[in-house]
Amino acid sequence: MFAAERRQLILEMVRANGAVSLRELARVVQTSEVTVRRDVRALEAEGLLDRRHGGAVLPGGFTRESGFPQKSHLATAEKTAIADLAASLVEEGEAIVVGAGTTTQELARRLARVPGLTVVTNSLLVAQALAHANRVEVVMTGGTLRGSNYALVGSGAEQSLQGLRVSRAFLSGSGLTAERGLSTSNMLSASVDRALVQAAAEVVVLADHTKLGTDTMFQTVPTDVITRLVTDEPPAHDDRAGTELQALADQGVQIAVAGAGGAGGDTVPAGRQPPRRDVPLPGPRRGQVPGGAGPQLRSAAAVLGEREQPQSERARVADLRRR
Repeated sequence: MFAAERRQLILEMVRANGAVSLRELARVVQTSEVTVRRDVRALEAEGLLDRRHGGAVLPGGFTRESGFPQKSHLATAEKTAIADLAASLVEEGEAIVVGAGTTTQELARRLARVPGLTVVTNSLLVAQALAHANRVEVVMTGGTLRGSNYALVGSGAEQSLQGLRVSRAFLSGSGLTAERGLSTSNMLSASVDRALVQAAAEVVVLADHTKLGTDTMFQTVPTDVITRLVTDEPPAHDDRAGTELQALADQGVQIAVAGAGGAGGDTVPAGRQPPRRDVPLPGPRRGQVPGGAGPQLRSAAAVLGEREQPQSERARVADLRRR
């Protein structure tokens, strides 16, 4: 394929989807990401698109929201790995909320195997994935159907969430930055997501690396409210995505990185150590993420034991001096 043909196809994909990752562009045009990056740079110079961390978007500073058919074919391997790791955080008998999105739909398919679970959602796709699950109760919000992502939005959805309290909220979005947190391109969707967050003791964001550093119109979850980010490992050449991960970790967000093969652990790129933040939950708590050095959520007794340790040590030293 000639360079002009490649660039025309790249431009058509971005116009159709609003935002496309370099990995996906390289797959479609059947070339390397290095070549695609060069093509994207040339198209940006002509003002036809904007580059973003690991991808390309429509020009104008903010991405528009893609429809479900387009989203469902983007970063499928990454979404599968993220969903596998996120599902390992959920215990039997928990009550959680799950927002709308293709990544949360993948999560719901795995939650169907968790007995005694109660899932509150405004997503028809999430509800459909759990419809035939044994011992999983699905609670739908009210609201008006938004056909582009099969989600219930509006005042009816928000009012049905008032007074609700669950252990965790699992949310996705259109973009994630350390500066603004999670954001989306639609005002109604953002408003419902904020109501979902208000109902949860812990907020878990599911976002693949193409969304890192992308900022869209409506903020849904500020960075200081996000407890944990479950993402995939950025490509080695994507320094900006790694920098964004570090910035999120520096603000106290726990980073859980899943491998494309489904394996994952509570880690960040090599050489980076995110600070931990434990949040008290009203329901059961996860101790270890399978397949990696998972998050350790400590009990009050353990914390008190750590606080008592220095006093015990001082007492031992004092006793030796008396002898």
